[in-house]
Amino acid sequence: MSISRDDFGDDFKWGVVISAFQNEGAYDADGKGLSIWDTFTTRKGKIRDKTDARHACDFYNRYREDILLAKQMGFNVFRFSLSWPRIIPQGTGAVNQAGIDFYQRVIDYCLELGLEPYVTLYHWDLPHALEQKGGWCHRGTVHAFENFATICAQAFGHKVKNWIILNEPFGFTSLGYMLGVHAPGKFGLSYFLPAVHHVALAQAEGARVIRAEVPNARIGTTYSCSHIIPYTQSEQDVRAAARADALFNRLFIEPALGMGYPSDAFPLLKRIERRYALWRDWDKLPFDFDFIGIQNYFPLVVRYNPFMPYVQVSEVKARYRNVPLTSLGWEISGTGMYNILKQFGAYEGVKELMVTESGAAFDDSLEDENRIAYFKEYLEAVLKAKKEGVPVTGYFAWTLTDNFEWAEGYKARFGLVHVDFATQQRTIKASGRWFRQLLLQPERIGR
Repeated sequence: MSISRDDFGDDFKWGVVISAFQNEGAYDADGKGLSIWDTFTTRKGKIRDKTDARHACDFYNRYREDILLAKQMGFNVFRFSLSWPRIIPQGTGAVNQAGIDFYQRVIDYCLELGLEPYVTLYHWDLPHALEQKGGWCHRGTVHAFENFATICAQAFGHKVKNWIILNEPFGFTSLGYMLGVHAPGKFGLSYFLPAVHHVALAQAEGARVIRAEVPNARIGTTYSCSHIIPYTQSEQDVRAAARADALFNRLFIEPALGMGYPSDAFPLLKRIERRYALWRDWDKLPFDFDFIGIQNYFPLVVRYNPFMPYVQVSEVKARYRNVPLTSLGWEISGTGMYNILKQFGAYEGVKELMVTESGAAFDDSLEDENRIAYFKEYLEAVLKAKKEGVPVTGYFAWTLTDNFEWAEGYKARFGLVHVDFATQQRTIKASGRWFRQLLLQPERIGR
């Protein structure tokens, strides 16, 4: 099957994505404070290739070069995040004007090139000073986030109309506050459950700030999500899949839609109500988002496992199932993307979906044919869902340049642009050229 930009319609948004911590570098430049990831990367054994993001891709100094690359590849949206500790070094209190000025320059250059900026308020880099007070386990972080959102809205709202509140709340709460494999490295339900609740509150409260401060803003938030498949049709596996779906897919969107936490499938979530929620919180959790960001990379096949604490679910790893894989062992499945768009599009309160991240890591050269095949498969899935009435209005590729991939370090390369981290030289890969042909040329392409 071949595809064309015209298949998606004239109003469809085509974007590319980066994040502050993964790309900017300049970790202590011009008054920036430390984030939880700055400190986490110094802990032995936490980053697979023993690296850190002190320099990363040096986007802080090379932002014009990188944004121009996005324009040259034909994208009309540039999604990036604001570093909270670059703007408010201690999380609360004094504002760092140099941080504000940097993002003004980034926004201005996007607008100069005709790229629409989509700004993410929080992409995982909590100020370390707030983590010392309890981080997302502490209710005070919700109020600090409201203040951060207010400062950003007042600084950038006259230029930026598209706002994303959180990036993948289940990702950073589960990996950082339950499993301990991401910053801040905490383990267990006693951290995870309060973090979930405070993040869900921040999701809505931050959005209300933007609504109040930015006229005509379009406000969304993004969710990591995976189509969940039971390994067998046994009652135990089907129930296990329902529990996994409650955590991976329903945990944050349903409170935002006024449905509460999905304790029907995962009763343990009732502990949030008993231990961490105040009576007035239930009125604060919902927010009427203009769009929901879908970030789907792979489906999950799960089975019942009575030995797994709490959830009694384990994943049936893709590498044991004879399916195509990325270099991180993630299953490649356009069908999974299609199914998750159908699932989220079925919520009555969801007005619009955007694929705000989608991409793949490969141990590739500049001729990254595997990545081209991945994007083609996933775009075909998006188009199929769109033709069936799912209100999907954009597709953003993760990511513009190879960057610091969290606990994987620099080994996992997702970029459309290759980065030589020793010299910071950028080279557009074949996948970037493929997008340029798709977005700038009228003929249909496939591969």
